[in-house]
Amino acid sequence: MTAFTTRPEILGTFGVVTSTHWLASSTGMAVLEKGGNAFDAAVATGFVLQVVEPHLNGPAGDVPILIAPAGGSVQVVCGQGPAPAAATIESYGALGLDLVPGTGLLAAVVPGAFDAWLLLLREHGTWRLRDVLAPAIAFARNGYPVVPNISGTIAAVQQLFQDEWPTSAAIYLAGGAPPTPGSLFRNPTLAATYARIIDEAEAAGADRVTQIEAARSVWAEGFVAAAVDVFCRETEAMDTSGRRHRGLLRGDDMARWRATVEDPVTYDYAAGSHTYTVCKTGPWGQGPVFLQQLALLRDADLAGMADNSPDFVHTLVESAKLAFADREAYYGDPDFVQVPLATLLGDVYNDGRRRCIGDEASLALRPGEIPGHGGAPMVRDKTTGEDIAHSGADGTGEPTVARFDHPADGDTCHLDIIDAAGNMVSATPSGGWLQSSPAIPQLGFCLGSRAQMFWLTEGLPASLAPGKRPRTTLSPSLALRDGEPYMVFGTPGGDQQDQWSLHVFLRHVHHGRNLQEAIDAPGFHTAHFPSSFFPRAWDPGKVTLEGRFPQATRSALLRRGHRLEIADPWSVGRVTAASREPPLLKAAANPRFMQGYAVGR
Repeated sequence: MTAFTTRPEILGTFGVVTSTHWLASSTGMAVLEKGGNAFDAAVATGFVLQVVEPHLNGPAGDVPILIAPAGGSVQVVCGQGPAPAAATIESYGALGLDLVPGTGLLAAVVPGAFDAWLLLLREHGTWRLRDVLAPAIAFARNGYPVVPNISGTIAAVQQLFQDEWPTSAAIYLAGGAPPTPGSLFRNPTLAATYARIIDEAEAAGADRVTQIEAARSVWAEGFVAAAVDVFCRETEAMDTSGRRHRGLLRGDDMARWRATVEDPVTYDYAAGSHTYTVCKTGPWGQGPVFLQQLALLRDADLAGMADNSPDFVHTLVESAKLAFADREAYYGDPDFVQVPLATLLGDVYNDGRRRCIGDEASLALRPGEIPGHGGAPMVRDKTTGEDIAHSGADGTGEPTVARFDHPADGDTCHLDIIDAAGNMVSATPSGGWLQSSPAIPQLGFCLGSRAQMFWLTEGLPASLAPGKRPRTTLSPSLALRDGEPYMVFGTPGGDQQDQWSLHVFLRHVHHGRNLQEAIDAPGFHTAHFPSSFFPRAWDPGKVTLEGRFPQATRSALLRRGHRLEIADPWSVGRVTAASREPPLLKAAANPRFMQGYAVGR
């Protein structure tokens, strides 16, 4: 297929920043230009994303962060908060629930993003808290231009806000209607929240680290946690169950938790003359799914397949089906369950799993068998009651927009940064969207809904338990090439994240596409496994292709038994990526929806 790009791959030597919003990318680059390093830039970028993409992430959301400090080892910063102490399977059952609602206060876990960003700033940054928060505060106080998807999201939940969530209506419907695209939108309450955190942190002392640590305490044990506690105790909020519920999250839950640092899970993958070591989060996230797909594809002649061919799509889709089936059977918080990662990523196991891939599309959910581990949830057809049957809902993407009568998909955001010294960051902030639960009026933001990723069935790796991390879909990526940090990349997209980002990576390493060419190439994914999000539906055999795929590819996939959905020509994929090939730094961003941008010099 002839290479095509919507824009150039960005090249530079000083630094590159790419993200899902141009204002965030510009902020990160401004930090680099003022002498900050990649970690300072990432924190400032992450906080700006909370403001300018409130339909995709928020202050009380989650973030996994992969970093490669120059000359140091790759690390994972876990910004995924756990379930509250009161969140038990029994407590939800007492409310008559067999699924955690997709929205509302019952879906909240401990907010993780704020503490994770500050931990990164403390350990690897150089700037003060006031300086990294200044751009976000300025956008919240003075306004930022509304993109069409913000207006559309608010319009989708307008009636809910007006009827059930008045605190959200006060922020997002202040003029009586959703803000129009291109208009300036302000959130002065959020600006005041961050300004107060800074003031209280600076009152604790003049030292940079002292102020960062004080801010972490203000968030988890001070006025922020107090406001969260009171709101969850006293507010009954409508959610996707069609009923109103109070929240289970308490200030004590926030006080007990702090972000952590851990080693990544890795897999070595040969392509051409290079070996790529791909680094992902542990199985508290879905990241190892990316690695298992590499293990399944190890012996496939991907370089010999055109990357818009039916063989390429079929091979990747069938591998994804097997890896995601294993995700359902085996993944969970490793602090609570033993996840057999060595087996799941091992040659022997995947040699056997690879034999499950035939010439025809599989329509079955087929996790592998690892004695003594795992347990796949039953997904049932709402009409027939049969196990593992089509539910009639797609369910891919990020957690649902908060309409209990007609849920719709949301999304998330991403950033990648490399500086001149070679420091690298990849992060996927998400959760706490404006549509996830009602806004807390004293703070100007709402809680997240990540608890919906737990199962309310005993004995599964991803079953709900107090203090347990939900098995998030958030999945940034970092790859070494021949042992040297080479590439950071990722995407929004929920269950699709480790499909879209994989396709970009494979097109880059096997087909020689530069980063922008790989991102611009026609996207595809499958929904052939239970969704991570309410109502936990699945769609056996479904493959979504962008309309730019040739008719010959579509026809061949139909003959093989795939159930095709042809999407708009530029609608599938949200990947951003950056790489380092000294002395050059490179970056690229998704052109779909005309929002993401890469910058650098």
